[in-house]
Order: sequence, then C-alpha cells, then structure tokens
Amino acid sequence: MSTEVSDRVPVAPTRAAGAARRMSTVSGGGARLAAAGRYTSLILATVVFLLPLVVVLLTSLKTGPEVLRGPLSLPHNWLNYHNYATAFTQGHLVLALGNTAFILVCSVTGTVVIGSMTAYAIDRFTFRFKRVVIALFLLATLVPSVTTQVATFQVVNFFGLFDTRWAPIVLYLGTDIVAIYIFLQFIRGIPLSLDEAARLDGASSFAIYRKVIFPLLKPATATVVIVKGIAVYNDYYTPFLYMPSQELGVMSTALFRFKGPFGAHWEDISAGAILVIVPTLLVFLFLQRFIYNGFTAGAGR
Repeated sequence: MSTEVSDRVPVAPTRAAGAARRMSTVSGGGARLAAAGRYTSLILATVVFLLPLVVVLLTSLKTGPEVLRGPLSLPHNWLNYHNYATAFTQGHLVLALGNTAFILVCSVTGTVVIGSMTAYAIDRFTFRFKRVVIALFLLATLVPSVTTQVATFQVVNFFGLFDTRWAPIVLYLGTDIVAIYIFLQFIRGIPLSLDEAARLDGASSFAIYRKVIFPLLKPATATVVIVKGIAVYNDYYTPFLYMPSQELGVMSTALFRFKGPFGAHWEDISAGAILVIVPTLLVFLFLQRFIYNGFTAGAGR
C-alpha cells in the first residue's frame, strides 16, 4: 500500500509542471502574435501616411514626360530643381509667405493673450452666470462652422473687412476653446497663495495676471503657439473665402492657384506642394516635444 502511494505522489507535480509549461507556451505565443499585429499595423499606417508624400516628392523632381510614366517611377535626374524654381517665382510664394507670416503672428499672439486672460477670469473670479458662460464656450464647439458661414460672411462684409488680411485674423481670434482649455488646466495648478501675496502688496487683478500668472504659463503658451500656428498655416478655407484677391494669397491658396497656368503640369504643382509642406514639417519635428509635454503636463495638474 505504501508502495502505491509513493508511486502516485510524483504524478501530480509532474502534471502541474506540464500544464504550466503549456500555459507558458500559449501565453508566449499570444504575446508574440499580439506584438506582431501591433508592428504590422504600425508599418501599414506608416506606409499609408508616407506613400502620398513620396509620390509628391518624386513627381516634383521629374520632367513632364517622366510624369506620364507613372506616379512611382523614379526621376532620371535627382537634382532637377527647375520645378521648384518655377513654383517659387511664378507661383508668387514670396508674397504668399509674407501674408501668411503677418496673419500667423497676429492670430497666434491674439489667441495667446485672449485665451490666457479668459482662462484666468474663469478660474480666479466668481461672477454671475459663470456656468452659463462656460456652457456657451462648449456649445460653440458643438455647432458646425459651416452652418454659420452665411451669417459670418455678412458680419465680416458689414465691417468692411472682406478681401483684407484682417478678415481671417478676426475670425482666428474668435473663441478658441482648445486654447482656453489648455491655459485653464495650467492656471488651476497655480496656488492661490501667489495671488493673495501679490494682492497684499497692492497689485491689481491685471498686474497679478501679467506679473504672476502669465510668466508661469510658458509650457501652455508654447503648446498653444505651436498648435494654433500649424492650424492657421494649413488653413485653406478661410483665406480662400475672405481673401479672393491674388495679392492677398497665403501659402495654401497660392498652391491652389497653380491649377490655372500649371493645370496640367503636375511636376510644378508637386514642387509647390513640397515648398508648402516643408515649413510645417520642420516646425513639428523640432517642436513636437513641447506639444506632447504641454498636453501631458496640463492634463496632470
């Protein structure tokens, strides 16, 4: 009887060890399969994102006959910059760059000032209908902008801003709930004791904002400047609708006007597209850490 017991005792640990090995093998295989799926999806997403850019880049380096060979055919001369010279000079990109810079500086500066002051007032002051004001800010983001374009156009035309560079600037300076939200998250992390100490020293509310609050909003300001700047630079609809004159063209509308004299010359259109894309791409690559740090720091406050 003791012999049978001694023979059966090692069986349970052996079966348990085998089951553990099988479970480990299954879990390891599942983990490898999940990792392969993630990497495959990332590779496919990268190809889908980069393929149009590669096609545009290749087309910008080709001659007219080479474009007809196919979008993925390689150019004969990789140093063919004639298309870029044509797009830059005859496309009036210098004038467009000047208009874009003027609109960009005014819009971004105004957004930072208005957004930070609005967030400061919402967080630091108690006033009647405060919740209503916040609700109206949120409601403005739920209304599709297309449905209000007729009324917006009439207002802009009434004030004599149509076909001027101030029309898009005024529209960009409107309620930007994203900028207000970013500033609000940072202001909520600033202790009220700083405001109280400054007020004991005789500082007014505006002085507290200018000397205490705003200097502490540098990460939020950098984030708003980058996000708003890229949005304004890439916007096509607003400048095209409110600035139809050719001398008021910005980078996006100047590229669109290539459809006239260069309607069939895709190599010149692609070169113009690359010239428009490069500034935004460089800004994002060099400043992307400020975007991520600004959002994550504001979310953690």
